[in-house]
Amino acid sequence: MFRVLTLNNISVRGLERLTRERYEVASAITDPDAVLVRSADMHAVDIPSSVIAVGRAGAGTNNIPVSRLSALGVPVFNAPGANANAVKELVIAGMFLAARNICQAWDYARNLKGSDEELDVAVEQGKKKFVGYELPSRTLGVIGLGAVGVEVANAAHLLGVRVLGFDPQITVQRAWQLSSGVEQALSLDDLFSRCDMVTVHVPLLEATRGFVNSARLRLLKPNGVILNFSRAGIVDEPAVLEALDGGRLGAYICDFPTNLLKAHPKVVALPHLGASTGEAEENCAIMVADTLRDFLENGNIRHSVNFPEAVLARTANSTRLSIANENVPNMVGQISTALAQAKLNIADLLNKSRGGLAYTLIDVDGGVPEPVLGQLRKIEGVLNVRAL
Repeated sequence: MFRVLTLNNISVRGLERLTRERYEVASAITDPDAVLVRSADMHAVDIPSSVIAVGRAGAGTNNIPVSRLSALGVPVFNAPGANANAVKELVIAGMFLAARNICQAWDYARNLKGSDEELDVAVEQGKKKFVGYELPSRTLGVIGLGAVGVEVANAAHLLGVRVLGFDPQITVQRAWQLSSGVEQALSLDDLFSRCDMVTVHVPLLEATRGFVNSARLRLLKPNGVILNFSRAGIVDEPAVLEALDGGRLGAYICDFPTNLLKAHPKVVALPHLGASTGEAEENCAIMVADTLRDFLENGNIRHSVNFPEAVLARTANSTRLSIANENVPNMVGQISTALAQAKLNIADLLNKSRGGLAYTLIDVDGGVPEPVLGQLRKIEGVLNVRAL
């Protein structure tokens, strides 16, 4: 029986994947094996020592102390791509908002006063202020070609927009999904200099914080547009304000209102609506629940932000060992030696590493006595050992 603590309301469709026969799921639970979270800030939460996995029903993990959990050998799972369609649709909507000045025009119209005849006159006089442009005449730059970025690039291309993409770490899977009509930018500066619109789809890291800055904004074509539905900190807001007021930037469309920009006439700041659809919440919950279940029951790791991908088919009539450890030499040798000394035969083995962490799945013929598990836990550098 696995015990799962929920720190937010998780879609019922996702929780249904954790069957009652094997899972106890509640928002108040002691000694949980795993935690399911959406937006709750876990940095300020005392995480029980019993926790062996954390799953986030979404893509970003800024609200989770990933480094602290990594040091304990605890994988953090997310749901990449589960909300990609929802975010893509909002980004495309943002392109139209900017191109046709829709929010400004709507605000103008709703504040008109007078009779209908007077409104007609005011409309004809005022609509000239909101003349926009059509998207097929523009070039969009997409920074980050992950699940969301690829969908945005493909959708914009189908609308007739010229699309440039930049992602030096694009995966083979995403490259296969990307339309052949999307062109490659050679660098960020190359992308900014050739684009009318730029949309960012990268995680917030030290390397990406504020990288949409004044120098790159100066490269953008006149009356350009920045779309930010990723994370607020990726954009240098004082630089955006300066570019807007200086007339170099035509619009900033984002999902993160701040006091500095939210009331600016050239800014449309939405209240973090990127993944706010019923479908996206269900998809995220289902994906992370399935991932968490496979880890708890089989030790397999998929969609982890801190551990390597590690999936091994179960061997019949065996006990599976799941071992997290520091990525240092001779760990597999010490583990296999301990099993050999206990006269336990290894039926199958998988070892993967990612940065400073390594993860090993071992199927051992028969059972594994508790003293052997204790011996494995004593190996210096071993962070976590489970027998499944």
